[in-house]
Amino acid sequence: MSEIIINEKDSVAVTLTGKGDIPAGHKFALKDIIKGEAVIKYGEVIGRATTFIKKGEWVHTHNLKSHLDEEPSYVYDFSAKKFPPQKQTFMGYKRKVGRAGIRNEIYIIPTVGCVNNVCIRLAKDAQKFVQGSIDGIFALTHQFGCSQLGQDNQNIKQLLSAVALNPNATFVLIVGLGCENNALSAMVEYLKPFNRDNIAYFNCQDVSDEHAYGLEILKDFAERAKDLVRQEVDFSELCIGLKCGGSDGFSGLTANPLVGKITDRTVACGGSAILTEVPEMFGAEQLLMNKCKNREVFERYKKMIVDFKNFYIENGFPVYENPSPGNKKGGITTLEEKSLGCVQKAGGSEIVDVLDYGEIVREVGVSALNAPGNDLIASTALGASGCQIVLFTTGRGTPFSTFVPTLKIATNDALSANKSGWIDFNAYSMDEEGLFNLIKATASGEYKCKSEDVREIAFYKTGVTL
Repeated sequence: MSEIIINEKDSVAVTLTGKGDIPAGHKFALKDIIKGEAVIKYGEVIGRATTFIKKGEWVHTHNLKSHLDEEPSYVYDFSAKKFPPQKQTFMGYKRKVGRAGIRNEIYIIPTVGCVNNVCIRLAKDAQKFVQGSIDGIFALTHQFGCSQLGQDNQNIKQLLSAVALNPNATFVLIVGLGCENNALSAMVEYLKPFNRDNIAYFNCQDVSDEHAYGLEILKDFAERAKDLVRQEVDFSELCIGLKCGGSDGFSGLTANPLVGKITDRTVACGGSAILTEVPEMFGAEQLLMNKCKNREVFERYKKMIVDFKNFYIENGFPVYENPSPGNKKGGITTLEEKSLGCVQKAGGSEIVDVLDYGEIVREVGVSALNAPGNDLIASTALGASGCQIVLFTTGRGTPFSTFVPTLKIATNDALSANKSGWIDFNAYSMDEEGLFNLIKATASGEYKCKSEDVREIAFYKTGVTL
């Protein structure tokens, strides 16, 4: 097959192998399309023709523009699916509180960027303590924690606290300076209701030798963590994060629909999934609204979308300021086209909850999370919300990883072959069983993601820095 028509309503098809001057993954017209006419893909409008387009002609940025400047009206028309219950287990680390971990790790988290070097040195010198079943000791550095005001100051505290609560962290050392806005005492108070006994804290200004002090804590953590063993755990304790980056014309045809099948299967097993990248829902938000389990969730989801659009407008940017140059090179023309492919990762299951930035997953099923589309910021937010693993689909490729295992899923054969050091799975095969088994092996510690030695976090900053 050299081309594909996704929906019988479509006015464009996608060439899979290239068609004359039209690159693989790009669109061509199935009929004559007059100027101003809606162009249809996935059975939905992806923009309007800016000129007359002949049947068979390449459809891209030179003759198609977004229609997201048109004011939408939202309705609630429930259309989610129910899937038969399934039973699956994985081998994980059971926790006293919360979901099981898929890794036995020790985190070092700075309250403020001023102590990043302290945390990096601690992590480096603590590697000698890694033994037994410990998967690693990692410093999760960032540049914030001071000079942020208002909501940003609240958000950094909430985000870092949520990172500390991720199930993959057997122990956590939170390191403060002692004079920052994101005060260590405030984080201690914030975390107190979660009843965790696996977190230690200290301010560098309060001890004579911060390095020796921190190493003693990490040595004790490692001694207590080294003998942990995996146990059989029900899939209801698994939460997967859904993210795409460097999308191309194949993303909505291969990787994202395949991950959507995994989402539905995970939910059928009693597990949870979280979808984020709010700006990359623009143009496809009505499809997700129709999957909200009830009107209360629909209203919360709608508010998240409207508020995010208003944030763009208030800052002087159009809501369609996307896709990226790489997206366009790969065959994506408009944000709504990108979004219609992006949201397929959520599958057909109900959206059961809407989470604010830094909030932890509460419900079984698919939750929508308020965070931007930036790869590292969004993936960090997914891990902070309780995802033990992120399924990251990509058509262009990227070597990054957030602080939880980040499974890279390629949309096409060429990327998978050319970047085998980055890519964990090639979705062009549409092998659902293969991907599900790889996720299960990753959760059980039998497979390590290609990028797993990289651990990074990033903060979503929206306000003033002093």
